[in-house]
Amino acid sequence: MNSVAAVIVTYNRAAKLATVIKHVLAQARRPDWVIVVDNASTDNTPELLNPFVADGSVEVLRLPENSGGAGGFSAGMTKAYELGADFVWIMDDDCYPDAEALQALVRGLNTAENQMGFPPSFACSVVLWTDGGICEMNNPGTAWDWGRLLARGHQMVLVNHCSFVSVLIPRWAITRFGLPLKEYFIWFDDMEYTLRISGAGPGVQVLDSTVVHDLAANRGVNFGQINADNLWKYEYGIRNEASYRLHHEGFVAFLAFGRRLLRMMSEGHVSRRLRLRAIKALLRGVRFDPQPEFPRSVL
Repeated sequence: MNSVAAVIVTYNRAAKLATVIKHVLAQARRPDWVIVVDNASTDNTPELLNPFVADGSVEVLRLPENSGGAGGFSAGMTKAYELGADFVWIMDDDCYPDAEALQALVRGLNTAENQMGFPPSFACSVVLWTDGGICEMNNPGTAWDWGRLLARGHQMVLVNHCSFVSVLIPRWAITRFGLPLKEYFIWFDDMEYTLRISGAGPGVQVLDSTVVHDLAANRGVNFGQINADNLWKYEYGIRNEASYRLHHEGFVAFLAFGRRLLRMMSEGHVSRRLRLRAIKALLRGVRFDPQPEFPRSVL
């Protein structure tokens, strides 16, 4: 049976992290390893993790500084790869997978490969919010022929990108395409990575694999919602997406993204001062073009 390493990235979210770990350890198909990447948390995360480490159920990779979600997933996936995992199952520290979530992802990947004649580049879960509805931030992007497997009676749709909230990545994809871009820090790192690996073929969203994303509010990423408190996140997201559109899709795509950014900020009545900060982040994307790294054992 193929081996699976679960990778959970956390930063100062001890209360929710304990729930995530319990859900992961309670899987019907339990991961062979559970790796918690602690992004230099300053709360009681280390104390919370001690009992899991003591009983051997969890390995902790504590980073010397907060490297964001992107850096945390890069480090965790590297560790999983070095352990020899055939699949890496990644998620945030506020993601609660149902008991069958991992088993359904593994089964979905195998079924899709048998049906399509080539291996999917990833498999992702359906992400729900705490009220049982869809989580707005975590909807994947469907392929043009999204219903191909669904039409054959399989509970899967073809997708080109997804969030890092419960996604199963095969080892071959890491070998061929490398790791997430840790320089992104947060936001758009998941989009860039799943778009990158789907160059080998689409991924699948497995409809009977479900998780709950315990966000405070059920909102997607909308540039019209920029305010003084969340601007720092949007600055990363704007820079990262601008870089991707320009360096991977071309100047026209970059301009289209810029127009969308300006239109949404205008419609949302974002203040002129914050709009200027957002535009500066957009322009930083012109020179920002990080390249993928690969686990050392690949080189």
